[in-house]
Amino acid sequence: MSASSDSGAPTAGAPVTNVVTRFAPSPTGFLHIGGARTALFNLLFARHHGGKFLLRIEDTDRARSTQPAIDAILAGMRWLDLEWDGPEIYQFSRAARHAEVAYQMVEKGAAYRCYLTQDELAQMRAEAEAAKKPLRIRSPWRNRVPNDPQAPHVIRLKAPNEGATTIQDRVQGEVTVQNSEIDDLVLLRSDGTPTYMLAVVVDDHDMGVTHVIRGDDHLNNAFRQLPIYRAMGWPEPIYAHIPLIHGPDGAKLSKRHGALGVDAYRDEMGLLPEAVDNYLLRLGWGHGDDEIISRAQAIEWFDLDGVGKSPSRFDLKKLENLNGHYIREADDARLADLVAARIPLDLTPPQLDLLRRTMPFLKPRAANLVELAEGSIFLFHARPLPMHADAAMLLQGDAPELLKRVHTALDAVADWDTEALENAVRQVAEDAGVKLGQVAQPLRAALTGRRTSPGIFDVLAVLGREESLGRISDRMAA
Repeated sequence: MSASSDSGAPTAGAPVTNVVTRFAPSPTGFLHIGGARTALFNLLFARHHGGKFLLRIEDTDRARSTQPAIDAILAGMRWLDLEWDGPEIYQFSRAARHAEVAYQMVEKGAAYRCYLTQDELAQMRAEAEAAKKPLRIRSPWRNRVPNDPQAPHVIRLKAPNEGATTIQDRVQGEVTVQNSEIDDLVLLRSDGTPTYMLAVVVDDHDMGVTHVIRGDDHLNNAFRQLPIYRAMGWPEPIYAHIPLIHGPDGAKLSKRHGALGVDAYRDEMGLLPEAVDNYLLRLGWGHGDDEIISRAQAIEWFDLDGVGKSPSRFDLKKLENLNGHYIREADDARLADLVAARIPLDLTPPQLDLLRRTMPFLKPRAANLVELAEGSIFLFHARPLPMHADAAMLLQGDAPELLKRVHTALDAVADWDTEALENAVRQVAEDAGVKLGQVAQPLRAALTGRRTSPGIFDVLAVLGREESLGRISDRMAA
């Protein structure tokens, strides 16, 4: 099916009132990044207009739908603060209602019982392939009467034959499809189960959905679904088909671009949900030059007129950089709790308090929770501290002698604060006739077991006198 659209601005339509949007994922896998953006746009549009945002689990594919996938979708949405109104709706549980509508359409003459056999359908496909044309089924049973309801059959939509259908899409603009391109799609299978096309329309109507906001890969579906609305005399929703997300190279987004499940951004990459939300918001939507946008601002500013008509490009580096901003802005106690869950130790209350006090020094150097956890583990290692290979190199040569001088100087410090500690270490470097870095680097290795860390005087302050001097002593004879 091919569609043509104008090049003008999207049609705004009538004033927006009583808005109801929905997100309708299929539970055949995790919540992926494109689906999360669709859910976010639906939520923001509803909240902006004071409406409702609903969640429907489209679990009609019983062979592929799984409970773990459902759980992952719900958990991913809650992590991203995409809270929906009311309980989630499960499509499979409404199969009887879907079938009821199909039979009502037969009674109205808008659908019909089709008795085409599998062999006849195969012949139609072969003929279409030979003619190098798409298969458009116009069944010979379309206008035959009477039809035997007891014989094996499916129920097909009696699609319009002539003219064209036009949609005023809020993103794509005016889009038109010739009705000759719309086939008589199956509404009910021979076993009485509804198809996706029928179930979506019935559910959207019964849920009161006013705006269908989804990826533009569903644009053709809109032209196949509208005849169902019209046959039933139901109000038609306003459509907004959002361009898909592409990779940095312009190709369809894939795993090699970072198109992972939302759980991977949370668990494996250690990103904060507000950073992911902010990045997804800016993928295909904009508000002037604003880049850092809070949820409250997003609700205030979001509308469909700001959605672009071109595919957006996913850039993992930009997402990581944005996450670094949110790490630096995050509450220290919250970060400490998130990091503690990633440390393979059962932290005691005093250790958790130490982590919280160290967070202001740790977070400026970290882009994600993984780096925060790696950067903080030195706080909790038992002595003697395990040493990274590159850090061990800093303890060679004159380092042990310099550490002895540092130990003596620090042991004499009366007030264990950063200013006094810095003065003491600087004095050691001056007395030894070396640069401060030649003292600070082996000191950092002795205290953290790493080549990099927060400021060395901050490390001394948070570790405290006893632990700091003990760690230095362990390396003085190295």
